[in-house]
Amino acid sequence: MFDARPHLIEEAFVWACTLDVACAKPGNVSIGAPGHRMTADLFIASAQAARAALTGRGTSVGERIERAVSLSMGAAGCNTNMGIVLLCAPLAHAFEAMLPAHATPTAHDARLALQATLSRLDIADACAAYRAIALANPGGLGDAPSQNVGTEPTVDLLSAMTLASDRDSIARQYANGFADVLGFGLAQFRAALDDGPVDQPRLLRAVLRTWLGFLSRWPDSHIARKHGIALARQVSHDARAWHAQAELDPVKLAAWDDALKRDGINPGTSADLTVATLFAAACLDPSLLSVSCTPAASCM
Repeated sequence: MFDARPHLIEEAFVWACTLDVACAKPGNVSIGAPGHRMTADLFIASAQAARAALTGRGTSVGERIERAVSLSMGAAGCNTNMGIVLLCAPLAHAFEAMLPAHATPTAHDARLALQATLSRLDIADACAAYRAIALANPGGLGDAPSQNVGTEPTVDLLSAMTLASDRDSIARQYANGFADVLGFGLAQFRAALDDGPVDQPRLLRAVLRTWLGFLSRWPDSHIARKHGIALARQVSHDARAWHAQAELDPVKLAAWDDALKRDGINPGTSADLTVATLFAAACLDPSLLSVSCTPAASCM
């Protein structure tokens, strides 16, 4: 039978956020490699602060986003998880409705539940999400001729995200029913686990492989907003070369990490998509939660 722990979704969220900084992903902040004026403990503090709000049973997606971002900003003093919250809030809402009815839930079940969640998003959700984005000030969803985050939305959140989907990978998830996360991302993660016993090293390799998969497949939206699409495409090209390697040299990965951070390049959207994938994977298979990576252990 499916794990019916009352706090499963909350545990899965914190587990996914912890793995995000436990795994050394070039250009991203990790426990062993701070960067961009941030440290891993800020990401952990944000996840802990946001966990209850993001998984608040009975609350709307917009409420979850706004409250979780507000609490995260209060805990960290900077934006560490705006993209993660935008992705995980609708996922949490959908899993809350889906999991009690499925003994062995599948990604297809999750897609159907998520479609129902997204179809019910309204203007109030958009207003709450826009306020959260303005508070976090991450560059928003980029400049747009209409429904820009600096203005009051006049359409529901799904429609607003669809307008931004051609230039932002997080917005694209709303528009395509999270196909990249629940399709490509889960497939990458599960393939990287390789059907063997899941221990800490295997899990961390799977996280890195999933992140490289996202980064190599689409130009990172965060890099594109800060540095332009040409550089974002170049980083994706570099990631494809890494992703094609059977074994990854940690010394060379560390050198790539240093180079990216020296130039202020942060593939943050690829990390957000990876966290959302890990969150979904743990909600669908709670046995993954038995493999923990604590900040004290570093998991390096």
